[in-house]
Amino acid sequence: MTGSDTPDPRGALAGLRPRLPSVLQEVVDERFERRGIRLLLKRDDLIHPELVGNKWRKLAPNLAGAAGRTVLTFGGAYSNHLRATAAGGRLLGLRTVGVVRGQELAGRPLNPSLARCAADGMRLCFVDRSTYRRKNEPETLAAVLRAADAEDAYVVPEGGSNAAAVRGCRALGEELAGRADVVTVPCGTGGTLAGLAAGLGDGTRALGVPVLKGGFLGAEIRALQTAAFGGPRGDWSLDDRFHFGGYARTTPELDAFAEDFERRHGVPVERLYVAKSLYALVALAEENAFPRGSTLAAVITGRPFP
Repeated sequence: MTGSDTPDPRGALAGLRPRLPSVLQEVVDERFERRGIRLLLKRDDLIHPELVGNKWRKLAPNLAGAAGRTVLTFGGAYSNHLRATAAGGRLLGLRTVGVVRGQELAGRPLNPSLARCAADGMRLCFVDRSTYRRKNEPETLAAVLRAADAEDAYVVPEGGSNAAAVRGCRALGEELAGRADVVTVPCGTGGTLAGLAAGLGDGTRALGVPVLKGGFLGAEIRALQTAAFGGPRGDWSLDDRFHFGGYARTTPELDAFAEDFERRHGVPVERLYVAKSLYALVALAEENAFPRGSTLAAVITGRPFP
């Protein structure tokens, strides 16, 4: 079970045949090897072709919990979470509604990400940015649900991070327990790190690399762990230096790094999350942040789109 009050997704979603536990792949990279460090890649990008990476771990318990109801969730115009929810809805025969940040987008042609959501059957509802910022307030959420004609929907928060998702991500930590000294993961809303840290157990530290600016994520992770487990769990920390300008932003330097990593190891590198986390690991190794003899594991949470 993923938690005493969370439906077990293994039964409800068994027909989707996820590849679990995900592959743990060792790669030889001289930037780590010359410092006496082993590098492992936790290939969550291979779990499922459409519910990719941490989206499977976070969404599976929520899709199971919906129990056939419409699933309504939130995201920006390029949200991986919206695409994964739409794909999950199509695969399971669930109706899905995506509340998209930016009323100004309603009259424009859909970008490839939102077009994929629509093709998978998701009904898109665009809201102004002020309303979107207040979406977690009960009155605003109720108004959004009414406007979307989805008052009875099962609501999944932006990024999929809630108590059910955090308990689902605990399995990621359990799969890595005892396999590495430090496990890194890119962070958007913090749910994956919250669950990962809880599952790792003693002796392994989880390091989150936020892809957004602002420094607010630590409080969010603590709140998620409290909601999921009743209090803090595991040894985790954040390094806020590698957001490269913020969410959905990249730079020529980051693109060049990702292309080089792909050439070295034959692993597709998603730019908005995974590339930032891998870049952080290389930079930290150059800063001698890890003792010789350390084993590092990098969670590959997704792959490039399309």
